[in-house]
Amino acid sequence: MTALHLPNPDAETVPYWEAARDGRLLIKRCTACGRPHFYPRPFCPHCWSDAVEWEEASGRATIYTFSIVRRNDLPPWGERVPYVAAVVDLEEGPRMITNIVDCDVDVVAIGQSVEVAFRDEDEFVIPVFRLAAS
Repeated sequence: MTALHLPNPDAETVPYWEAARDGRLLIKRCTACGRPHFYPRPFCPHCWSDAVEWEEASGRATIYTFSIVRRNDLPPWGERVPYVAAVVDLEEGPRMITNIVDCDVDVVAIGQSVEVAFRDEDEFVIPVFRLAAS
């Protein structure tokens, strides 16, 4: 049983988590309409085709929105405050919910460029983002 804050992979998401363990960020792309999407699912949320394939993302994104969490009583988050919960626009198009890490939380801003990083969490490696070098 995984901890409450860790993902619960299923047959559809195992390749995503295996790639993350290898330091790669995967998204899905529909071969019928050509549009990318994230989170991993067995069909295209745009045209409903099941002709979807894994694709490695560039790892580059832009901060769409964020919140600085300064109080959280749920383990393990309480020991991590303050932290940045964010939604980023991946270079390929889809949006992704994530954390912005390894920075002063007070310098984070909408529109900043970020790049994927990977954080070890028990038996998982979780994609997170850090501010891109300017």
